[in-house]
Amino acid sequence: MADLLPVIETMEHRWMRAWATRDARTLKALTSSNFRLVIGSRPPAILDARSWLDAAATRYLCQSYRFSEVYARGFGSMAVFATRMELQATMDGEDWSGEVWVTDIWRKARLRRGWRMIERVLSRPEERAEVAAAVRSLQLWR
Repeated sequence: MADLLPVIETMEHRWMRAWATRDARTLKALTSSNFRLVIGSRPPAILDARSWLDAAATRYLCQSYRFSEVYARGFGSMAVFATRMELQATMDGEDWSGEVWVTDIWRKARLRRGWRMIERVLSRPEERAEVAAAVRSLQLWR
């Protein structure tokens, strides 16, 4: 699994570029039919694959993105990708840009052996530095 990070990071960039360029064909090819987009709002909001693919081409539009520190971990045919991301986007013409925390779950298909995203969770990152410091203080391996 040492080679997993560059593979999954490449898939992430392909997925995000397909969204930004409104390449519906590539976005659909990289998105599982049982995909869910979970927005960490109050209350949480969920889009299924069909709703997401339609919104990504018509109403929820990405202009650009930039990943920060990247984390990836493999679990056999599954992988988790997480990062802070600077997103330039609009929904129905209204600015939805800003920094988000994104956690994606990818699954490698058995037949085609290609990776497909099955879940994306978007939320706002914690801004208080003391939170990260407090969590690090709990780490037993330090």
